[in-house]
Amino acid sequence: MMNKRHFLQLGAGALLAGVALPMRAQAPAQADVTAVVAHYAELVQAGYADTLAAGQALQASIATLTGAPSAAALEAARQAWLSARESYGQTEAFRFYGGPIDDDKGPEGRLNSWPLDESYVDSVKGKPSSGLIHNGKFRITKASLSKFNERGGEENISAGWHAIEFLLWGQDQSETGPGNRSFEDFVDGKAANADRRRQYLSVATELLVDDLGFLVKAWAPGERNYRAKFEKGGKESVRKIIVGLGSLSRGELAGERMEVALNSQDQEDEHSCFSDNTHRDIVTNALGMQNVWLGRYRKRDGSVLEGPGLRDLVAAARPELAERTTAQLAASVSAAEAIQAPFDREVIGGKDAPGRQRIRKTIDSLVAQSRLLVDSAAAIGITRLTLVQP
Repeated sequence: MMNKRHFLQLGAGALLAGVALPMRAQAPAQADVTAVVAHYAELVQAGYADTLAAGQALQASIATLTGAPSAAALEAARQAWLSARESYGQTEAFRFYGGPIDDDKGPEGRLNSWPLDESYVDSVKGKPSSGLIHNGKFRITKASLSKFNERGGEENISAGWHAIEFLLWGQDQSETGPGNRSFEDFVDGKAANADRRRQYLSVATELLVDDLGFLVKAWAPGERNYRAKFEKGGKESVRKIIVGLGSLSRGELAGERMEVALNSQDQEDEHSCFSDNTHRDIVTNALGMQNVWLGRYRKRDGSVLEGPGLRDLVAAARPELAERTTAQLAASVSAAEAIQAPFDREVIGGKDAPGRQRIRKTIDSLVAQSRLLVDSAAAIGITRLTLVQP
């Protein structure tokens, strides 16, 4: 989610929105463009299929937890959530150009909206009766969770990864670790409305799996769907791919998810604040962009999907630029991997604090790569990049 409040502060510098770029070298042959677009579609489908499988594994773990709550079942559900985020984080490179995930009817706002006001969902410290879970008049259904998502405010998040995360971990009140919700919150007689909490967790997860299934279908091969149109898009589809990478690189990841938290030093601006998984969110986002650039993706089963990527198009026109961009994307992944958990402690301190320096190095690398992506677009004859704000 690109929070509108912060987006306005950052400006539209996520990419050079609507700026005409000078013509450089001639674009490669159309056949090369077609191959890159087709392989990109294959990467997208594989990424969403992996995430759906991980989401279904999460759903199974949550069914075990809600069926017989225990400390072990809660920990297993948490690990399943973390595993699923590894897949989903890489798919965020497929956003920001009005595709199936974040067009007017797309599910992104239901899947990954943040920051989340915990008291909108459940009780919090000092407010034992807050949240939809404690509102007996609220029917816990997929339709109602969807309807009430962001109702009355953009932090009123009722569904998606972070609503599930909050229910699994609870509020993060520790400076050294994540939230520490007890499994007894799901046990009748141990916590108020435990039955509704179990139901809410199950329904929210079912809605998440439905939304992931929708994305898999939208990119399935051989169907009359978005993928079929995208594969016929030629250079326009390449433009969308680059817009997606540039928007995630500068506006969302470097800006919304890192600069805002670095400036505010506020835990509430951390992406996955309940689980303290923000450092991995950053890594997987950076890795997802590298995947698209290289045309390479390592699946959940360890197999590697490899084919023509953006790097190949740029290399045909300006080999040295392709090499620099490849190196910069690798540097961004490396810098992201150096950020330590918990992220909410990395942002604390003066400008010379080691954690802040690690975050700043990653931001600077992402900004540099976004500029190289603009140059790369020009190198293959794409002269206008327009930022699509979901």
